[in-house]
Amino acid sequence: MPGPSTSPLTAAVSRRGVLIAGAAGAATLAAGMQAWASPATRGGVAGSMSSADSLERAHAFLGAMTDAYPEVNSGPRMAQSYADQLGLFSTAFVYDVALTICASLAGGHVGRATTLADGLLFAQQNDPTYDDGRLRQGYNTGPYTFYDGTPQPYGLELPDGTANIGWQFGFLGTAVGDMAWPGIALLHTYSATGDGRYLDGAVRIGEWILDNTWSERPLGGFSFGVDGGNNPIPNGSTEHNIDCVAFFRQLEALEGGDRWRRAQEHARAFVDIMWDRQGGFFYTGTNDGVEINRDPLPLDPATWGWLALQAERYARSVDWAADDLATRDVAGEGNSQLPGDVTISGVTFSSASLVSTASYNGLPVHQQGVWLEGTGQLACAMADRGRGTRDSGRADDLLDEIRVAQNLVGAGQTVGGDPLPDRGGVVAASSLIDTGFGFGYFQIQHTGATSWYVMAAEGVNPLQVGGLGV
Repeated sequence: MPGPSTSPLTAAVSRRGVLIAGAAGAATLAAGMQAWASPATRGGVAGSMSSADSLERAHAFLGAMTDAYPEVNSGPRMAQSYADQLGLFSTAFVYDVALTICASLAGGHVGRATTLADGLLFAQQNDPTYDDGRLRQGYNTGPYTFYDGTPQPYGLELPDGTANIGWQFGFLGTAVGDMAWPGIALLHTYSATGDGRYLDGAVRIGEWILDNTWSERPLGGFSFGVDGGNNPIPNGSTEHNIDCVAFFRQLEALEGGDRWRRAQEHARAFVDIMWDRQGGFFYTGTNDGVEINRDPLPLDPATWGWLALQAERYARSVDWAADDLATRDVAGEGNSQLPGDVTISGVTFSSASLVSTASYNGLPVHQQGVWLEGTGQLACAMADRGRGTRDSGRADDLLDEIRVAQNLVGAGQTVGGDPLPDRGGVVAASSLIDTGFGFGYFQIQHTGATSWYVMAAEGVNPLQVGGLGV
């Protein structure tokens, strides 16, 4: 059985690339980097599209990604994260699954949300190695033949009853953020259904975080997690600790207990240390638990910092993200991959994205590429921060930009070889971008980007208790 070192993909295709072991190169991504644009123009389809129609099509995409591979997934399952063209086959990242659950609940698709929540519970309860409440970074959710010719004929459940973890690409580790988000999704599902299984699963996730990542190093907080060999990773992420603040607050509200309040305070203290009051932004975290990592500056802590904390002292982080990470992708300029006369504005992943000269599979990144997942996050944060103010209009403008991408970029992509719904999913990025953290985002339809768009358009906040309105 080949190990992760045989994978043809690098950490470039993972949201949390530090957990990917020994990958070699992204040789199979060339086809996925094409424009894949429909022949429609911005002034045509995008200009006349209604938000209700756009949301309906976004949910159709999330449904297609969830219901792919029915021959092997008749019960609990996970949604494939990216369209086939990325080259990750049926990989489902648990972060993306959590977002899909939240977006589904926000749109009233409770059945889809519970099916995916059941998939998370199945994976948690049937890990092939551990019985401690952890989830892996990613799972296989449908059949494919790997690049070396090895068949992967199963869905989420293997013949022996265990979960089909994503060993082919090395997605075996467990990150704190990749635990907190599924925990949040399970708690929202519990609120929507009253089914105690989801609360129990979230409690197990919280206990794993407390038992395995509570840091006693000078900066405190929760460390990154463990790699595929169960070795602790000493890094501490501001983003992950913000996730923990939101998760433990929801656990305290729904399950009770002083341990969740103490955990919330422990994570919040780390986040407070990472705030730069003069600059109005959060630092990314720490590499060793001792020194602050001051470069590059990512978007996630800025948007999630508001959504999770809603503290006036941090409100400027939203403006920092909107101004300092702003990008405008214009077809024909630089390394843009946009077709025709399309222009899309939004924000990018980090300060490093704006100056990167990296290439993936020989394809140069576009410094003005728009990270559409992050643009959805920013729209969500602005809508939440300033209901009825100028922020609401700015959020609407960002949503219009995402709808342009939904309509004009990503046509012809597939899931499990089957065509995806027309103009449904939102691509991860308008053109290839580099995050500055060792991985990139591509012009491929993505459940994470689509889910953040849905939540922003629905005006919900997944990081607050009852924030999905269910």
